[in-house]
Amino acid sequence: MSLELAQTEVSSAAWEAIQGAYDLQVHVAPDVIERRIDDIDLAKEFLARGLKGFVLKSHYFPTAERAKVVTKAVPGIHAFGAITLNHSVGGLNPVAVEMAGRSGNKIVWMPTVDAANETAGRPDGTKSKLPFWAKIQLELAATGINPPPMTVVDETGNTSAAARTVLELIKKYDMILATGHLGRREIFALVKTAKEIGLRKVVVTHAEFPSQNLSADEQFELAEMGAIIEHCFTTMHTGKSSWEGMFEATRKTGVERTILSTDLGQTINPPVAEGYAMFAQKMLDAGFSVSDIHHMAATVPASLVE
Repeated sequence: MSLELAQTEVSSAAWEAIQGAYDLQVHVAPDVIERRIDDIDLAKEFLARGLKGFVLKSHYFPTAERAKVVTKAVPGIHAFGAITLNHSVGGLNPVAVEMAGRSGNKIVWMPTVDAANETAGRPDGTKSKLPFWAKIQLELAATGINPPPMTVVDETGNTSAAARTVLELIKKYDMILATGHLGRREIFALVKTAKEIGLRKVVVTHAEFPSQNLSADEQFELAEMGAIIEHCFTTMHTGKSSWEGMFEATRKTGVERTILSTDLGQTINPPVAEGYAMFAQKMLDAGFSVSDIHHMAATVPASLVE
């Protein structure tokens, strides 16, 4: 048991709350960034703890084919693949999204490290509390391999033609649209377009993360437009946002329109399953019930990936 877990005093009720859970955002090896665990061992860890599965997120590579290998290697666990539309896959590249859909991909994240809204990792960007991937971005910039940051809206503030094409492909393969590290104006535009074209599954990625920083009212408005709001353990655990703010937003939006993910896998943070239990304990301590937490960790995620 990790020191962090012992300090949090995770109860049996917290573990009960996440039985059968799906973590829709984990960052594990193999990766170009050092991770504390690889995907096979994570699957074994989840199986031992009674969790059901996870989505493999990489900022740089598609993971759908890899996820199929993990699922076969560890019977009883469902690993799912994803693609993040950064420059390493061609950005808002319809061919990449089409191939992802054909390969059984589950989540399509809009740009993260290469989003115009995300200034971490840029030579002229923020220098405080830099994420691990920022080092790679700065190295790329130093070598001159740094295409311009991307946005998904045009000069009028509406969803761009390239982004709309991607959304149509996400709908075609019934994948999940996740908003990545876009800014609030882009997020609202995308969610609006997704609703217009009948795209069923939309997740607002780590809503209180600094580069999103969506208020409780904004999260509620997006949920009213049909989006599911994601809260990630690492955002609050590392002090990037407050626990009370997340609790307030969850109460306002409602557990039926919320998912809990960890965003874990970093070497300096708790193990993924233990971190998930710590998240559940924080929610219990804030007055959410075992049933509430199970709904956000298992029921709603299952409706998206199964």
